[in-house]
Amino acid sequence: MLMDASDTLLLSADFGTQGVRVAVMNQFGALVKMAFAEYPTSYPQPGWAEQDPQNWWQAFKQALAICLGSVEDVNQLRGLTICSTSSTVLAVDDTGKPLIQAILWMDNRAVKEAERINQSGHSRLQYSGGSDSVEWMIPKVLWLKENCSDLYNRSSLIVEEQDWLNFRLTGRWVASRCTATCKWNYADVEGGWSPDFMSEIGLEDYAEKLPIDVIPVGQHIGKIRSETAKELGIPEDIMVFQGGIDAHIGLLGMGAVEPGQMGIIMGTSFVHLAQLPDAIYRPGLWGPYPNALVEGLWLLEGGQVSCGSLTRWFKDHFAADLKYTHPEEEPYQVLADEAAKIPPGSEGIVVLDTWQGNRTPYRDPLVKGSFWGLTLSHTRAHLYRALLESVSYGTRNILESFSATNFKIQQLIASGGALKNRLWLQIIADVTSLPIRLPSFSEAGILGCAICSASGLGLYSNLLEASKAMVCYGEEIYPDPANYELYSFYFNQYKKTYELLAPQMHQMYRFQQRGGSDG
Repeated sequence: MLMDASDTLLLSADFGTQGVRVAVMNQFGALVKMAFAEYPTSYPQPGWAEQDPQNWWQAFKQALAICLGSVEDVNQLRGLTICSTSSTVLAVDDTGKPLIQAILWMDNRAVKEAERINQSGHSRLQYSGGSDSVEWMIPKVLWLKENCSDLYNRSSLIVEEQDWLNFRLTGRWVASRCTATCKWNYADVEGGWSPDFMSEIGLEDYAEKLPIDVIPVGQHIGKIRSETAKELGIPEDIMVFQGGIDAHIGLLGMGAVEPGQMGIIMGTSFVHLAQLPDAIYRPGLWGPYPNALVEGLWLLEGGQVSCGSLTRWFKDHFAADLKYTHPEEEPYQVLADEAAKIPPGSEGIVVLDTWQGNRTPYRDPLVKGSFWGLTLSHTRAHLYRALLESVSYGTRNILESFSATNFKIQQLIASGGALKNRLWLQIIADVTSLPIRLPSFSEAGILGCAICSASGLGLYSNLLEASKAMVCYGEEIYPDPANYELYSFYFNQYKKTYELLAPQMHQMYRFQQRGGSDG
């Protein structure tokens, strides 16, 4: 039975890499108020990345308070769903208190553990394209077990950001089926957890160390704890529903649920997602993930580790002068305006966009970034455009892997912070020769969370119906065929750059691991 939708407001929170975005929406997907609060990331060693979990909670409270200031009657708030980065891992005690800084999703310290998992050749790996990523939850849990044994033994649980936040809200330790399926080697089509797989890789105590109660996306976790409701200033009867990985929940918020559509979440990283009626097994792609997001559908995934983070890195290190030379303008827009004056191909510069390794299709955590083709005639604008083009080549590389499965991509639907950079969107359209459709509301994770709440409350019969009803579209960006031909040459140079430089980068990694010794 459908719930009465009158006066219903939904609370969403999207915990990203750089901060949390909180919003209040109605059951039709209309925004009431949205706010953002930042939190820092530390990089204690090359390839490592960490965050303080308490900063997530404080930022959430800060952004939520701003949103509540625009709500006339907080008792209209009926549902709350959060999404977050995946494989952001922390150890907690029996009260839920974090014992360490959270190991961020992009952290790639668990190289040896991932290699050992993949060398097992276990049949469970068929649901992750044949191997686990160094970024994922299970390799990181193994790293903690083998490198921080005292911490591991005294911890009550090893959990993800999503799990910890839902515990703070409801007092229940539960995992999202989205996260568990995509990052924990959980497969409900084979009964869920695989004890023999876990034992083979050295995690035979997984049932004691992980939150093994798995809840599908959009289903009810519980009411918010009364003390938490008072702390946050929201009703004590508000229902909390299960979310999942920020990018994957964003797929619902883009409405990319039809055959031939691919959703691309363009943020700190890029995630490429498509839902399929049947399983497709393809080395180099992640999945197929059974029932990860929507019951009865398989999810196939590609991803790029460094995207929006590259533009931020470039701005911070090569455009600090803009706050003095263009004090009234947004720095990214100034950089984009400069780059728009440079012809496609950046007059011979090729960049490898692998600052933190490659996720798809090479699954190579050891490769690093590079520029080549520089001359004294090149400027900052050339470098910035070449960086945007490099990420676009990486996207095309992933789309070619999807096409090899006979999955015909007809349209890209995009969301995320990169939508503010229209030059970048046009470059991606030109490089891939595909139109890009833009939702009217660009924060797909936020809308996806609202869709989960609306479905969970019974305002719609299921997630797909809620998505189709609540997502609206704006403009569409079309490719320039002439630029596609030009970019095809540069794309081939991009692929050859990886082939030629990857062995050297692997050698450099081993050299650094030995402490800079040739021995």
